[in-house]
Amino acid sequence: MSYVPNTQEEQQAMLESLGFSSLDDLLTPVPAEVRLNDPLDLPPALSEPDLKRLMTRMAAKNRSLDTTISFLGAGTYDRAIPSVVPHLQNRSEFVTSYTPYQPEVSQGMLQATYEFQTMVCQVTGMDIANASLYDGSTAVVEAALMALGPGGRGEIVISAGVDPQYRRVLQTYSFARGFTIKEVGLENGVTSQQDLQAAISKNTAAVVIQQPNFFGNVEDVRAIEPIAHQGKTLFVSVITEPASLGVIAPPGDYNVDIAVGEMMSLGNNMSYGAPALGFMATKQKFMRLLPGRLVGQTVEEGGKKQTGYVLTLQTREQHIRRERATSNICTNQSLLAVGATIFMAAVGKQGFREMGELCLQKAHYAFRQITAIPGFKAAFTGPFFDEFVITCPVSNAKLEQLFERAGIIGGYPLAESYPGMDNQMLFCVTETRTKEDIDTLVSVLKEVQA
Repeated sequence: MSYVPNTQEEQQAMLESLGFSSLDDLLTPVPAEVRLNDPLDLPPALSEPDLKRLMTRMAAKNRSLDTTISFLGAGTYDRAIPSVVPHLQNRSEFVTSYTPYQPEVSQGMLQATYEFQTMVCQVTGMDIANASLYDGSTAVVEAALMALGPGGRGEIVISAGVDPQYRRVLQTYSFARGFTIKEVGLENGVTSQQDLQAAISKNTAAVVIQQPNFFGNVEDVRAIEPIAHQGKTLFVSVITEPASLGVIAPPGDYNVDIAVGEMMSLGNNMSYGAPALGFMATKQKFMRLLPGRLVGQTVEEGGKKQTGYVLTLQTREQHIRRERATSNICTNQSLLAVGATIFMAAVGKQGFREMGELCLQKAHYAFRQITAIPGFKAAFTGPFFDEFVITCPVSNAKLEQLFERAGIIGGYPLAESYPGMDNQMLFCVTETRTKEDIDTLVSVLKEVQA
């Protein structure tokens, strides 16, 4: 049997039912000049065992974090994931579930989502969270649109320390929706408060700051908060490294209006950087402006009054009048949210704190070891969490060649995202890295001086 389980006779029968005698007749609407007239240049078909061997050899060319040391972060982080997470997350009840429109048959999924919302509120210190978003970049967009309101006009002030990909996505939306964006520059690797003050105007709907920022530096958010809250401006905090919430003050502690970001690294594999798990949490007063949906807890009427879970609030046009809709989000990242929920439940409050402490301590050990190498200097002098920028004595391309030979994944070269940072690299050290891993990185960097 071929891989397409249709015999020639079956294909001919289908064509005849459509009124065609051949496949060429079916393709008549496709212009002849764009058709592929020659057969594909493919090797002959293989038996299943031979194909499996071929695919295994091809897959072996890829690197996996199970066998490769990585110091790459920049928004996607290598985490130690307890085995209970995939065991529960991959149960068919979660893998095959979709939007739980019928609560009577979706209690498990609804409860898992409710627990996710609760845990997001616990780690961010915010009042209410929705049932997840697509990813961190579109979560930033949703926060901006929420601040701009139904008219969608005005301006968003955003720090250059926010993830470059997030800023690019926001720019794309601004072109289509008609709002403007002002970017605030950096000073010693953090948002310039003087430039931020000057950028805010009566048209500013929101100020967007990442904490820690893209360079891993800790922003002085308590000083930024009164600047951000001038007039009716909303303060938006972006969290791309959720492990930082184990040791750094959460957004709720510095009077943030909307907290958004990325939680894929909690319980989910990096998977080439996607799919991702956006989150949004806000103050209670913004509940009816939240995009997406909320799961609520209730009790059944009469009888034993057992606890039940339902979709409490859905603010998209499918459910309410179009002019009142705050978003056209059609689904969420439920399976990844389940993974994050199981992860947070498994590690617990103490484990979450210890994860953050390990990231902090190991990153600072790596920082001290690297900056002790002649020619390698710290790009910034302020506090950082688990990422830091190093100014290197050679090009990033040269370093990447050394990393390639050593069989490790180095840091993130910054020149593409930040012109002028040609010899600067962003290194990330999470709880998964051992002292031996870090010492291996340092030994490779020392070869530059050899």
